[in-house]
Amino acid sequence: MFIETESTPNPATLKFLPGQEILGDLTADFADADAALLSPLADALFGLPGVARVFLGGDFVTVTKTAEADWAGLKPQVLGLLMEHLLANRPIVSEHAALLAEDVDPADAEIVAQIKELLDTRVRPAVAGDGGDIIFRGFRDGVVSLKMQGSCAGCPSSTATLKHGIENMLKHYIPEVLSVTQAA
Repeated sequence: MFIETESTPNPATLKFLPGQEILGDLTADFADADAALLSPLADALFGLPGVARVFLGGDFVTVTKTAEADWAGLKPQVLGLLMEHLLANRPIVSEHAALLAEDVDPADAEIVAQIKELLDTRVRPAVAGDGGDIIFRGFRDGVVSLKMQGSCAGCPSSTATLKHGIENMLKHYIPEVLSVTQAA
């Protein structure tokens, strides 16, 4: 198995591409070791000293290191762990893992469908290329709530991406959108 690595706009995060599906159409972001208990793979990665965050994408894994860690020592450990885990066909996420509910007024279903379509076709592919994801969390009173994940969660330019890029695009195509906020 050959696992490619790519840098991301966030210097603390590397993207690992094992050449196989990780979560398919889903994503999962683990901000700490406690949250990683829902994923045997993320839990194992947090067992490595220097791992601060793990994001699982469709066909990639992004790992964010602590400020004290350096990639020269951590990268080979992550590569080895990923290879071992994937070759052994161990589970990626627990069968008990659940998705968070969206905060949406049922009367806004048509607007929400338009928002999700734009996010899925214009935003998420570009963000996935940088080792992250943006997840729709809700739409109320003209405010779109999005959650930045993976390398985007700690990226210095994430606020600019959210406000100047995504917000402007959504407002242009969907007049009902007044602003975009970062979900917790």
